[in-house]
Amino acid sequence: MRYLDAGDAGMAKKQNYDKRSDVEKIESQWTKLSGLQTRAEWSAAVVRAATAAELAANLAIRQEFEARSKFDGAFVDKLLKWANGLTGKLDKLLLPMLEDQDKRAAIVKLCNLARKVNDKRNDIAHRGVFCSQKEATEQIANCKKFVVGVVRHYVPDFDLHEKPSR
Repeated sequence: MRYLDAGDAGMAKKQNYDKRSDVEKIESQWTKLSGLQTRAEWSAAVVRAATAAELAANLAIRQEFEARSKFDGAFVDKLLKWANGLTGKLDKLLLPMLEDQDKRAAIVKLCNLARKVNDKRNDIAHRGVFCSQKEATEQIANCKKFVVGVVRHYVPDFDLHEKPSR
């Protein structure tokens, strides 16, 4: 399973999205949202940020299953689809799996940030709400804290950098 390979960013752009690691997918979303920000496409940038948050949750869930079970990746992928969205993944899979772990308290705090960006994403995607630059900047900052905070529990040197679009 390729969940943690950071990979080469240049290579990730050439590689089929479905074959990328979770870290590469997060980085791709962040690159895309950085470009959207430079074009003042605030609502679309928030949607990409929320997608990065969901991918970070996927990474954490996959790593927890890998550490605790013998379930294969296909089964875990089915559970991720069943959980249906970021909130479902957090409430039905990740947080219950962390019940007796030291990192749970830190991740619970981070999840509150992710819920905010996911709520804004749902307003954009399901209600057609638009997002101002100020709102987008705040939501993206919340998302970055969530993504980096969660992923670093599994990939200690992980970080996100805003990248200019081409």
